[in-house]
Amino acid sequence: MGTLETLQSLGIALPSPSYLAGAVLFGLAGLAAYGYGKRVGRARTRWLGVALMFYPYAVAQTWLLYLVGTALCVGILVDRG
Repeated sequence: MGTLETLQSLGIALPSPSYLAGAVLFGLAGLAAYGYGKRVGRARTRWLGVALMFYPYAVAQTWLLYLVGTALCVGILVDRG
């Protein structure tokens, strides 16, 4: 039995490519937001950046990943303005 079959028999599924792309995209956006918030001294922007970097670990569905990521990015834009 191969490794993939062993993981699937344990109930562990690999994420889809669109999930991985979203996790990387929002992680990089979070890193940029954290750096921006640190540079200009905005604590809320820094915390939203931290949330963007780490929330993919708590979200399993792809649609929810994009929904929460978009909401956090909008929050950063609103805080910036």
